[in-house]
Order: sequence, then structure tokens, then C-alpha cells
Amino acid sequence: MDFEEILAKCGHSSRYQFLLLALYGYLMVVVSMHYFSQNVISFVPDHWCYHEQLENRSFAEIEAIYSGFEKPSCTRLERIDENGRNHTQSSKRCSRWIYKYDFGYRSMNTELNWVCDEAYKPRVGQSLFFVGSVCGTLVFGLLGDRIGRIKALILANWCGFLGDFSTIFATNLVSFSISRFVSGLAADANSYLMYILILEYVSPSLRNVGLNTVLGSFYCLGLIGASWLAVWVGHWRLFLACSSVPLLLVTLFYFLVQESAQWLVTRNDIDGAIRRLQRVAKINRRQVADEDFRSFRSYCEEHYRKEAKAEQTNVRLLDMLKTPRMRSTAIKLLLIFIIITPCYNTIARNVEGLGISPFVMFSLNALTLPPSGYLQGLLQDKIGRKATSVSWMTITGLFAAAAGLVIAQGSSRSVVLLVGLTLAARFGVSIADGASSQFSTELIPTSVRGRGVAVVHVAGFAASFLSPYILHLGTYFKPAPSIILGLLFLSGAYVCLLLPETRNRKLPMSLAEGEEFGRGEGIFDFLTNLRRGESNATEVEMSTKPVEEDTLMTKSQKS
Repeated sequence: MDFEEILAKCGHSSRYQFLLLALYGYLMVVVSMHYFSQNVISFVPDHWCYHEQLENRSFAEIEAIYSGFEKPSCTRLERIDENGRNHTQSSKRCSRWIYKYDFGYRSMNTELNWVCDEAYKPRVGQSLFFVGSVCGTLVFGLLGDRIGRIKALILANWCGFLGDFSTIFATNLVSFSISRFVSGLAADANSYLMYILILEYVSPSLRNVGLNTVLGSFYCLGLIGASWLAVWVGHWRLFLACSSVPLLLVTLFYFLVQESAQWLVTRNDIDGAIRRLQRVAKINRRQVADEDFRSFRSYCEEHYRKEAKAEQTNVRLLDMLKTPRMRSTAIKLLLIFIIITPCYNTIARNVEGLGISPFVMFSLNALTLPPSGYLQGLLQDKIGRKATSVSWMTITGLFAAAAGLVIAQGSSRSVVLLVGLTLAARFGVSIADGASSQFSTELIPTSVRGRGVAVVHVAGFAASFLSPYILHLGTYFKPAPSIILGLLFLSGAYVCLLLPETRNRKLPMSLAEGEEFGRGEGIFDFLTNLRRGESNATEVEMSTKPVEEDTLMTKSQKS
């Protein structure tokens, strides 16, 4: 009796599974607030250089006075002409500013005056956050295999709390960068380990519908909650205190969530795996015979340990690079993640300078997540992974480039159009990112899929180091970020064209099968294949089942 059979007897769509989904919903709320907290604390409102003659002026008057200068936010005035516009510009640098606070919220940038010549400082801290995420993904991934998923999950969220809470006391670039690095250690690891447990204990039907619904909906709530929590508390330090404390409550998961039974089997702790399954059965009020557990024990001893040992002994990740077609595929997959991940992070964080409050824009961005997730799943089933990835990378690239053209015009009448294009790009990048990630995951042979997925995602996180600097280029040339993103998306679409379609195909299990997969397929053959129907649907469902557990980083990070 294998794991799926014993789990069905213990219950895989019952009380314990709904408890897991509820806890995962909570985790998605706090994780999304943690992941985007660095954006919320660094919002920069409209600002102008301070002058004593401006103290009793309205914001409209101050804006009118500075409107004639090329850089109104960073221009210091020597003298203000009370009767006209012949204001005298000072040669000195500005050291004090007047801020027009959005909803009265005081961000870190306004308190520390990290604007104009010092606007680069928050970007450095954000970059260190992504460096931390690379290290954390590797470290907590290894810890998850060594000490267990639950313990590693709790440690990751403790790092998130420590990093966010220590940021409260940051007063300079060094302390800020260190605290953001520590906070970044938790990014992704503080959610995907829980995703592993849910994939293991939840039935396929509940996994496809319930899990994706919970993920998109609660991640959306977390993003909206982060925006308006900041407005409610009114100060970035209070916001970090309120958003970081819920990460500590994940410690309670130790008493509520059962450790991975399959992981325990790989650690030769079959007794521990059976105890966890018995607890699941008890929570679900199921009666499972001792004979069933003995049958499961025999299966584990004969199958799981031998299979794990053979895989670890015979197949290495570097073996993908030994044959020409697999080597080419591996390089293309790395390129896709290096392109799509920083593009996603750049667009998701681009909520300023669009003519409306960043808090409103943040909330509007969040509302695109649930429908984009639903449409992605629908399109992948109807037209395939490759078609979905290529089309939405292209569409999103065009949206991003169009937004750059609107920004270049600089007309206030273009605000609605600019916001619309930005939201369209946010919607599109969610589909393109999820589709290309699943497409790439399916192309990696089963024998090295877990390690391969980890490597390409780490490469994507490493490339995300550049996303804050892509946004920072907008301070020198406003359309620059949008133009760069448009070119990157089109490049990513071209790389996807070079890969074979995986829809209605038996996915590669071994490296030998991966070498032959898609041989002889043209880059546009997937368009012809769209007309072939669903004759092989049953075969594909069986062959893609192992992939579900390896798309966890895509689902938890990118929603």
C-alpha cells in the first residue's frame, strides 16, 4: 500500500486538510506583507526643497513656484520672488524638504531624507533583501531536508521577524542593509515549505481548486492589508512592528501541522511517518486498520528507500550538462528565470510616480492576482504551456513598452491610461511568470527535477538584485524602466519559443528521455498542435502528476 492509498484511508479531503488550507491562508497574508514591506516603508510622496518663505504656503502654491525648474524636488532656491516667477536658484545642495504626505503616512525615506542625491540608499537595501533570499532559499531548503519542513518553516519566519523588527531601529545605510538582508533570508522559504506539506496531505482535486484559490485570494488580502495598515498606523516604524509580529505566530504551526510523512520515510523514520498519518486519521475521525499501516510499512521498506538511494547514487544535476540537447535546455531555462523573475519583481513594486497614491495603486495591483491565476490555469489547459508563456510574455512586454511611451509624454491627462497599462502589465506578468515557471518545471526530467527547480529559482532571485536599480533608472529617464522591461519580456518570449511544448506529452522521467524530448519539433509547431484536441489528456494527467510538487516555489513566491 503506497502513500496515496494510506492517505486516502486516513482522509485527504477532510477536517485536517481544511485546517491546512486555513493555516496556509494566514501564512499567505503575513508572507505577502513581509515580502512587500520594504516597498511600503520606502514610499516617497511629492516633495520640494525647504525654504523659510514657503512655510505658510499651500502645496499648490509651492508646486507652482518650483514648476519652472527641471528638477523641482531637488532644486534649492536662494530667493523667492513674491510678485512673479523670477525665483533665484541656489548653487547649494538641498538638505531639508517639504513633504506632501499621502494619507498622512510618514515613510522611512521621508524621515531619513533619503531622496534626491540619497535616493539610491533604499535601493541598496532592497537589493540586499534579494541577496538574502538567495541565501535563505538554499539554507532553509537544506535545513528542510535535514531537520524537517515544520522546523525549517518556523526558523525562516523567525528570520523574517528579526529582519523586519531590526529595520525599525535602522538609522543609516549599513544598519538598514544588514537588517534587509536578514529579512530577505525568509523570502520564499517562509512559504514554500508549507506548500510542500499541503501538496503531500491534500487530495489532487482539493489541491487544484482549493489551494490555488486560497493562495491567490489571501495573498491579495495581504497586499491590500499592508497598504492600508500603513495608512492606519501612519508611520513606517509602527507599520513594521505590526506587520512583523504575526510572523512569530507561525511558531504555533509546530503544534498544529504534522511533519511530512514522506520526508520521514526518506530519513528511515517509518514509525514517525505512521504516527503522523495516525494523527491525521484521528483529526479526520477515520478508523484505519493496523493491517493497513503494516502494509504501508512494507511498501516503504521495499520501495521508497531503494528508490531514493538509487536516485542519489546514479543521477546528479550536473549530468544535465553532459548531453547537447539537455545542456541547451538547461541554459534556456536559466535564461527564462533570469529574465522573468526580476521583471516580475520590478513590475510588482512599481507603484510610484504614476499620478495616483501608491497605496491605491498597490491595492489595485493586488486585485489582479486572483483573476490572473484563474486565467493562467484555464489557458494552460486549453492552449498549452508554451503558447501561454510566449503570448503573455509578448503581450506584457508590449504593455510595458506602451507605458514607457505614455510616461515620456508626461501629460497629466495620461494618468488613467498609464495606470491602466501598468495594471495590464501587472496582470500579464502574473500569467507569464506562472506559466513559464510551470512550463520550465515540466521540461526538467523527474530524476533531477527537485534540484533543477531549486537552481533556476535561485538564479532568478539572484537576478532580482537588479530590479531596484531598474526602477531607480526612472529618476534619470522616466521611461527607462518600462522600455527595459519591454525588451526583456520580448527576449524571454523568444527563448520560450526555442523550447518544446509539454502539453499532451509524456514528460521526461530520466535524463535520456529528457535528451530526446521534443526532438525534431519546430519552434512554431505548437500552433499546429492546438488543433489536435484532448485525445491524450488521460496520459498527460498521469505523467504530470510528479510535477505538482515541484511547482511549489512558483506558486508560493509569485502569486
